Amino acid sequence: MSAYTLKSANGMEARVLDYGGIVVSVRVPDRHGRFDDVVLGYDSLADYLRSSPYFGAIIGRYGNRIAGGRFTLDGKTYTLAKNNGPNHLHGGLKGFDKVVWDAAPFQGADSVGLVFRYTSPDGEEGYPGTVRATVTYTLTDRNELIFDYHATTDRATLVNLTQHSYFNLAGDGKGDILGHVVTLNADRFTPVDSTLIPTGEIRSVSGTPFDFRTPTAIGARIDQDDEQLRYGRGYDHNFVLNKGADGGPTLAARVYEPSSGRLMEIYTTEPGLQFYSGNFLDGTLRGKHGVVYRHRYGFAMETQHFPDSPNKPSFPSTTLRPGEQYRSRTIYKFAVQP
Repeated sequence: MSAYTLKSANGMEARVLDYGGIVVSVRVPDRHGRFDDVVLGYDSLADYLRSSPYFGAIIGRYGNRIAGGRFTLDGKTYTLAKNNGPNHLHGGLKGFDKVVWDAAPFQGADSVGLVFRYTSPDGEEGYPGTVRATVTYTLTDRNELIFDYHATTDRATLVNLTQHSYFNLAGDGKGDILGHVVTLNADRFTPVDSTLIPTGEIRSVSGTPFDFRTPTAIGARIDQDDEQLRYGRGYDHNFVLNKGADGGPTLAARVYEPSSGRLMEIYTTEPGLQFYSGNFLDGTLRGKHGVVYRHRYGFAMETQHFPDSPNKPSFPSTTLRPGEQYRSRTIYKFAVQP
């Protein structure tokens, strides 16, 4: 297993493993030009192997949850691991986050990057079809970290890939993320049941604690007496993104951290974004430099198709068939505000 360091002309740096495509660290400047690592993770591979809540990893074949660990495709029912209560989560017991990817570095005129490749055999984790997946990480001199996903299959299957970095824009281990100010380009979200499976409803955010259409601190409403917040122990929900007609990446989210001035914008071709406020971090994990990751010390924003889409015909389809190509792009753009 190998580690790679990507560095832009502006000094932004990302360290990445070929195990799980894990983003170990991302160093970006604050408003005073001081660089800090803004993603959660571990110092050693052994720690990732021992126990990780998907820190920094590529997620597949299916990002997010599938109800009951079952889905039916073309009249045949497939059974998957139940690794999240009664449900299937993030590709199963050994998803794309726990395999070694073939990695090839590249350099462009104003960028550096890595091309990751993995062939998932027919039947892996219960999924049909041999899937050939390619995920390209590109770090640009515009302080963008770009993820390009591509996949093909030889049998009809499901594909829903995403990236699972946890962020703290104040700096890794610098306290909770409740003061981060979030804006989401989403008028609607998908409510969940008590096991965090979408009910099938697509609900307006208007008048709810899920309305981030204007800049709002994560902590402003997270402890309100709301059934959906109780189910998620905070935010752990898929937001239905407002999309343009051209199919290109559109703005999904802006996150601003006032003490550092750091700003992260997320652009994606995906229809949804899972906003997770680190509710299950509980002080039992010790991260880089021995920092204890306490409750809500990091947030994740996973660009994706909706959870449980295979069992919800009204949701955008995650079925990939022979001859088709799965393509997806997500951009994390970093900047500072005075």
